[in-house]
Amino acid sequence: MSVRTVQVGKKLIGDGQPCYIVAEIGINHNGNIDLAKRLISVAVAANCDAVKFQKRTVDVVYPPEELARERESPFGTTNGELKYGLEFGLDEYREIDAYCRSANMPWFASCWDEASVDFIDQFDVPCYKIASASLTDDNLLRHTRAKGKPIIMSTGMSTIEEIDHAVEVVGTHELVLLHACSTYPADYEELNLRAIPVMRARYDVPVGYSGHETGIPSSVASVVLGGCCVERHVSLDRAMWGTDQAASLEPNGVTRLVRDVRLVERSMGDGVKRVYEREYPVIKKLRRVGAAVS
Repeated sequence: MSVRTVQVGKKLIGDGQPCYIVAEIGINHNGNIDLAKRLISVAVAANCDAVKFQKRTVDVVYPPEELARERESPFGTTNGELKYGLEFGLDEYREIDAYCRSANMPWFASCWDEASVDFIDQFDVPCYKIASASLTDDNLLRHTRAKGKPIIMSTGMSTIEEIDHAVEVVGTHELVLLHACSTYPADYEELNLRAIPVMRARYDVPVGYSGHETGIPSSVASVVLGGCCVERHVSLDRAMWGTDQAASLEPNGVTRLVRDVRLVERSMGDGVKRVYEREYPVIKKLRRVGAAVS
């Protein structure tokens, strides 16, 4: 069974293609547009393929009682003040769009409700992201699919039956699935990377990995297991205030992730066992019996 490729902007995601590396800014900008731009610059410097944000219509996604819940933050004493404080509006997204275009950095967003999909649609993003938390929201899935753009869908906190249903709703056309574990940060015992080849075989679509662990090796290993896309949160400082900072990579970590993924890709080869030209002098030097002839 062959895994399809999906075109996102100018790049292809899938078998035989370089891993598509997404720097998730999410809400790590802490409601500050200048911080958002600095995080975009981190992704540019690391040679990531795209950056991703999150968009919510706060009073649609969260019920009144949740918004009224007490919660201390730099924005106030309620969860609602926090959620509104973290949410960028039209002016900020115009700045993000202009900044990304000037840096030649594609961007898109996880949209948590239908109005947010419509909002982001005005910027002609190359694809849409379905967050793990939204995988069971059939109406949102259908509304997103109706935009006619590729979909990248995370599958954390989801059973295989729930993923089956979501894939049935959106269809496999221009679909990329991301294996994920939705704990922040995730324990290594929870990552279950072997689910990646299982999902590739089950759905016949490109499958990648959205990582929330603290380190780099597991995200790199996901590529060895067939992951065609890696998404990791980015932060200027993991000690900063914010719920996602601890599950993020700092600038040096993002750079190392991209470097290591590209090194692994160069190392994979074609699977044909051969003697390389540079090995023949070593054969002559070290092998006593049955030396190969070049």
